[in-house]
Amino acid sequence: MCDGDFCLGPMLNAYPDSLGGTLKECISFLEQPEMKDVFSSFYILPSLFNTDLDHGFSVIDYRLNDLLAEQTDLDALRSMGIDLKLDFVLNHASVLSEQFQDILKNGEQSLYRDFFIDWNRFWAGHGTMTEEGYIRPDPELLQNMFFRKPGLPILMVKFPDDSNVPYWNTFYQEVVYSHVDAQDFMAITHGKYAPAVRLASLVNAAVEQGKWPEQTELGQLEVYRGAVVDFMERNRRYLGQMDLNIRSPLVWEFYKNTLQTLAGYGAKIVRLDAFAYAPKEPGARNFLNDPGTWELLGKVTDLAKPLGITLLPEIHASYAEGTYRTIAEKGYMVYDFFLPGLLLDALERRSGEVLVQWIREICDRKMLTVNMLGCHDGIPLLDLKGLLSEERIQSLIDTVVSRGGYVKDLHGAKNVYYQVNATYYSALGEDDKKMLLARAIQLFMPGKPQVWYLDLFAGRNDHAAVQRAGAGGHKEINRTNLTCSDIAAGMKKPIVQKQIELLRMRNRFPVFSANAKIVAEVNGTKMDIRWQSGSEEAVLQTDFGDYSFSVSIRDTSSDTEYFKYDS
Repeated sequence: MCDGDFCLGPMLNAYPDSLGGTLKECISFLEQPEMKDVFSSFYILPSLFNTDLDHGFSVIDYRLNDLLAEQTDLDALRSMGIDLKLDFVLNHASVLSEQFQDILKNGEQSLYRDFFIDWNRFWAGHGTMTEEGYIRPDPELLQNMFFRKPGLPILMVKFPDDSNVPYWNTFYQEVVYSHVDAQDFMAITHGKYAPAVRLASLVNAAVEQGKWPEQTELGQLEVYRGAVVDFMERNRRYLGQMDLNIRSPLVWEFYKNTLQTLAGYGAKIVRLDAFAYAPKEPGARNFLNDPGTWELLGKVTDLAKPLGITLLPEIHASYAEGTYRTIAEKGYMVYDFFLPGLLLDALERRSGEVLVQWIREICDRKMLTVNMLGCHDGIPLLDLKGLLSEERIQSLIDTVVSRGGYVKDLHGAKNVYYQVNATYYSALGEDDKKMLLARAIQLFMPGKPQVWYLDLFAGRNDHAAVQRAGAGGHKEINRTNLTCSDIAAGMKKPIVQKQIELLRMRNRFPVFSANAKIVAEVNGTKMDIRWQSGSEEAVLQTDFGDYSFSVSIRDTSSDTEYFKYDS
């Protein structure tokens, strides 16, 4: 049900091609009579836009990807009363963006010269210039820095004047050297065809081996090295996500225009991806910079509020750090990354004790949350530190891995775990009773429930997709695209039908509102959650002993029962 301008009803979560192949097919799924009144919101992941890498999170621009979606699709969702949650990546943009391509074309003369962070300008006076042409910051300035990959986060970019300029690059990067043919080198060899053919062969072999141009072995053609390297470097291309310079007025103009675009699409919630990396200054943390992070959020909020957009800052940090509390205290929604792991722990240990503690804290602190079971990214574990012991977290890891999941670590360090990758259904041992109980508990959690499309269809681990994706493709285990026939077959499954019934219940009854009183109690293997708003009361009674539960909704003033469900 909607609470004022903000709706707490269930939210579907999918890529635009997850359900049938395009957003139009997603809408056809939602238009089925069986799906009436099930979802009030739809979180569409950012491959909705023009993107190149990271399954949508490397954004070229925020126009619609016309292979997957059209404006008429968004209009159809609006006419169905379904609002949107969309992503805005504050920290970075693709190297294929208009702004970065302009830099590559015009160099120092580019209007966007400082749209991204020039590493050397940023660190000027705070380090030592290296032979490679970038400043190595003073050691004491790097102590509090958090880098997502080994080494300094730099991409060396060649300007039209042949100078190399280092730009800040927190996430993915790749320098691409294209294959050549003899004609590319004819000018270098002064019109001699045979040496040009040989040079092309040697260079292409080096490219296929992943070597840099200067590493190419030229043998008796060494005399041409300088010219060959220069040719290859001038024609190199890039892939990656470049960090934005939030000190640039043009970046803030970009922020404003992007939020207006998202609001025009129908976004009521905008998830701020990677926002905590955006504020940077020498001597301060480059992640969750304080006060820079909160100053940034305040300015973005000022842009979003007139558009009717609620911001959802996305951040993974341990419970012990208390970042979630700071976000809530500053008036922002909290992404409940704790629930997925807490539910797994509760179901495996047959106790809702810690889960109840978390429910009570949400209510006591009056936090507005978006919660989930599975998602596109994995099941969070880093977040649980401080809520569960290291031993219990490791037990969860071992359990999910034994059921076919993968562990995602930071920098390859096994003791710095981040998340596990698995479908939630497989993480639960592909047990229908556990899955249904997990869904029922999620729907009685405070906040807005977000439903990953594969969870709804009890999706299993997709190991074939992981193998097809190759190195770094572990997340594909939980991103299987369903065909229209897959959907039709899935809709006949009892586990799917029962989830839909519960979701419709959660969406229809006004007791599930932000002003409701929520009480949670635990006694041994049993856990009860009660919502009360006015005279309407909704009660969930669970037993982790046999994974059974019941739901009832009634009017206490007339003792009229509106809804009854027994598993």
